Amino acid sequence: MVKSILFVCLGNICRSPLAEGIARKVAKERGLDILIDSAGTSNYHIGEPPDSRSIEIGRQNGVNISMLKGRQISGSDSKFDLIVAMDRQNYANISRLGLGNRLVMMGEFGLDEADIPDPYYGNNQEFKMVYDMLYKAINAMFDEVLK
Repeated sequence: MVKSILFVCLGNICRSPLAEGIARKVAKERGLDILIDSAGTSNYHIGEPPDSRSIEIGRQNGVNISMLKGRQISGSDSKFDLIVAMDRQNYANISRLGLGNRLVMMGEFGLDEADIPDPYYGNNQEFKMVYDMLYKAINAMFDEVLK
């Protein structure tokens, strides 16, 4: 059984903190006791809060991620039972770190596309689309891997 999940995107300010917040909410609703965290493959935003647009779309959906801070994935993250990459490039970067024992793509769960697109250069509608994709995929992931 999966007891810990790490969500990973590039900078840990858009997709992965949203995924962390959504997963925490869904886990709480389902009465699950799971360690949930997020990280980025880059060091661009270490210590920074999530993108304001991610914070806002989370808030609109009852998910508070405003307290999260960006961090970079490291060797100590091998402790996670499941590492979930947001796109193929993140997957490749994580694989090179040798942390791929239980490495999966977020889009493998309930979505038609493998990649969760990075909304960083997009508008609020793209953040909403990413939120919806993450919500659907995380629920499907919990249904599948937390049986």
